[in-house]
Amino acid sequence: MKRNYFLSLLIVLAFFTTPYSDAQNNANNTPIEKNIEGLSVYPNPVSDGKTYVYITSKLRLNKKVEFYNVLGKQLFSTYITGKELNISNLSKGVYILKITENNISEIRKLVIK
Repeated sequence: MKRNYFLSLLIVLAFFTTPYSDAQNNANNTPIEKNIEGLSVYPNPVSDGKTYVYITSKLRLNKKVEFYNVLGKQLFSTYITGKELNISNLSKGVYILKITENNISEIRKLVIK
């Protein structure tokens, strides 16, 4: 009888401690999200027939800019070395920009009126 009680207690303790230890392990393996420091896209929304959008960041490195429609279809991709991005070939609408600098990416919405 003592043996069954000890075995039952051991199983119950194992059952209650296992999820707790898994939660701690998963918390330690969570990746840290990095952002492009000081990223700014302006003017946004774009109106009055402007043909440039300015994309700036603290590091001022070259950037890859990918344009997507609101359904997630990639329209095109380009690289900029300064801060000016020519948008004269885009029609009015909402675009999703994926901006990558120094292997760090951020998503921004761009509205053209």
